[in-house]
Amino acid sequence: MHPPFDARIEACRRRLETVGAELLVCFPSPNLTYLSGFVESPSERHFLLFVPQSGSPAIVAPAMYGAQLDSLGLPDVRLWDDETDPLIVVEDVLEGMALEKEDGTTGSTVLLDDRMWTTFNHDLRSLLPDAEFGLASAALEELRIRKDETELAALRRAGAIADRVSLELRSRGEELVGTTEAELASEIDSLLSAEGGGEPAFETIVAAGPNGARPHHHPGDREIDRGEPIVLDFGAFVESELEAGTARYPGDQTRTIVVGEPPAEYERVHEVVREAQGAAVEAVEPGVEAGEIDRIARSVIEDASYGDAFVHRTGHGVGLEVHEPPYITAGNDRELEPGMVFSVEPGIYLEGEFGVRIEDLVVVTDEGCERLNDSPRGWESGENVGR
Repeated sequence: MHPPFDARIEACRRRLETVGAELLVCFPSPNLTYLSGFVESPSERHFLLFVPQSGSPAIVAPAMYGAQLDSLGLPDVRLWDDETDPLIVVEDVLEGMALEKEDGTTGSTVLLDDRMWTTFNHDLRSLLPDAEFGLASAALEELRIRKDETELAALRRAGAIADRVSLELRSRGEELVGTTEAELASEIDSLLSAEGGGEPAFETIVAAGPNGARPHHHPGDREIDRGEPIVLDFGAFVESELEAGTARYPGDQTRTIVVGEPPAEYERVHEVVREAQGAAVEAVEPGVEAGEIDRIARSVIEDASYGDAFVHRTGHGVGLEVHEPPYITAGNDRELEPGMVFSVEPGIYLEGEFGVRIEDLVVVTDEGCERLNDSPRGWESGENVGR
């Protein structure tokens, strides 16, 4: 295999030993991409990566993927065609792996991809009737939660793309008035692509006026009016630079802007959210619990008497998935470590009036954190940008 996947496979083996499992089986998912560099959507076909605690990993895949898999340098590729029962191939792979426990018992612990479809889960259970089963995250979460330099480089590029699009949107000022939410969302997606991004990392959010009080509003045909807050939440995937294989990492940034003069209460609300976000980012450093970051952001908003209007967690991890550990939420006692990447995105949502959310991605460093977004966080647009 090629870097960094050979190192990830070895790290996975060590984690299997730590958690007391003999085998991990991945299905087309971010876990499979993390370990192999192969990106594929799930389908009804058997496409499975087997990583034993000892011995060589193997992949079972439809024959149509042969050329693609050859380029990855995987040590043991078992292809099957439409005239072959894939379970025969799977069974042959399992028989060749030493799955006995150290005490000599025939039972084994097998970790299955958290996203694996029930069909394949059932097949593996039928072939390993004496095994105990768990989730692949028991081994892989500890590996994926800390990003290596290749991953961080991709996330920085994704953040820079979002920054450039954010600046472009602000500069348009009055041009935004009369545009529908859906039209602006489509334009944002085009801008992300023009700046070097791939497909949107999630459905772009444009929420104007009272729609901004819905944190995950779907853009519609409402026209943007002068003087109303506009919540803009967007990002694009970028490809990481790998010797072989591929992996995509997303941007994720939120700003809330206004064209013209905002509602009377808006400036105070925006400043409270901005203060909460800044305080939370300032508190990020190794050893701090994830729940403490949430508490700090929430306390600023509660002290301003808007606690009931902050209706979601402060943040979520970002990597191969837009939402993954660590989750920055109350009660999460997971200590932050260098290499963890997550969003910090407090918000206040006033039903029937408007919403405000400010979001940046941060990476934990040895001494604190680095913001992956650096576009203006104020509400001004047009000629007033940077005020």
